[in-house]
Amino acid sequence: MNYNKLPADPSALILGIAALVISFAGCCCGIFAIIPLAMSIIGLVLANKSLREYTLNPVAYDPQSRSNVNTAKIINIIALIVSGIVTLLYTAYFAIYGIAISEIFMEAYEAEKNGEAYKYEWEEDDWDNDTLQDEASDVYIIESDSINLNPSEEIEPLDSLNLN
Repeated sequence: MNYNKLPADPSALILGIAALVISFAGCCCGIFAIIPLAMSIIGLVLANKSLREYTLNPVAYDPQSRSNVNTAKIINIIALIVSGIVTLLYTAYFAIYGIAISEIFMEAYEAEKNGEAYKYEWEEDDWDNDTLQDEASDVYIIESDSINLNPSEEIEPLDSLNLN
């Protein structure tokens, strides 16, 4: 008897293995955590669809192909869990880090709006030598840029300058 392969036999297995590899290798790069998540979802949907086809007509398909698709389903479930956890951790990390940074920017904006110099207390006092340090405390003063262009002033054209 001539058996056929299930439609998702190679593709679901490839998607599952690739999603696992990217999930474990991509743990250092949170931006790429969504890619294995999507790959594992697609592989799981393909595997479930193929297994449904096998249960409707088991005589037409190769039992080895069913075994491959079942293995692909398990690998995709594992990849889905791992990439889901990595995605959640990086989402929480970027949310917390983003809130902290936005609070600093908001404080600096409010100080600039009120015409004050923005002061931020750093935990370490020797990490940046380019800032001005108040000798009495660990308060660093972040000053505005020293170049101010006033649009009412006219700027001399370059060709009028004697560059020779």
